[in-house]
Amino acid sequence: MRPIDRQAMGLVAITLIVDQASKELLLHYLLKAGTLVPVIDGLFQLVIVWNRGVSFGLLSGDRALPPWVLSGVAIAVCVGLFLWLRRTDRLLTGWGIGLVMGGAIGNVIDRARWGAVFDFADFHVQEWHWPAFNIADAAIVLGVGLMLIDSLIGERTRTP
Repeated sequence: MRPIDRQAMGLVAITLIVDQASKELLLHYLLKAGTLVPVIDGLFQLVIVWNRGVSFGLLSGDRALPPWVLSGVAIAVCVGLFLWLRRTDRLLTGWGIGLVMGGAIGNVIDRARWGAVFDFADFHVQEWHWPAFNIADAAIVLGVGLMLIDSLIGERTRTP
């Protein structure tokens, strides 16, 4: 296995472990402490949000897609990303793929366990709220960001 593959798979594992551990711990904590716990007044609170859509609550309205459809799409995306990983020699792209795969699999596990994704991080300024999210969502955004950065800086980050 190439170093880039090991690094990406390591990021998948780390993302999954941190995501699932944070969800398990915070869900139990929030069920005892209350469904809303202020952390930084006027900026950040912990909440319980059951997201039946995709990342950041997109497509989660009254007609949300069934969990198995969203999970199937996520698994198909992971297969495509794995194939991309096996063909790339770009370090940032490999890391990005690992983060996106780890986040996607973490949210698939939630859908299998609970029928929805548990989101808990709620950033807000006055009445404006960023949609609640979790570690998996953050990993997906960071991973996509790394892939975008790599596409902009080009050849300079190729691994041997």
